[in-house]
Amino acid sequence: MAMTLRLNKDDEQLLARLAEQDGVSRQAIVINAIHEMAERRGHEAQVSAASKRARERYGDLLDRLGK
Repeated sequence: MAMTLRLNKDDEQLLARLAEQDGVSRQAIVINAIHEMAERRGHEAQVSAASKRARERYGDLLDRLGK
């Protein structure tokens, strides 16, 4: 699917600089950013779920240790 991405001058310069530094196209930089954000959000959800399970399992112990 084709898409038009409108950037202001500063963002366009930043995108061009990132592409040049990495030796890839500007499109590759944008696609990589999308994938990185999706991966980060998935990781955050996993960490949140693990934290919730730990709090449910060890909540009483954590409360006692905090006193």
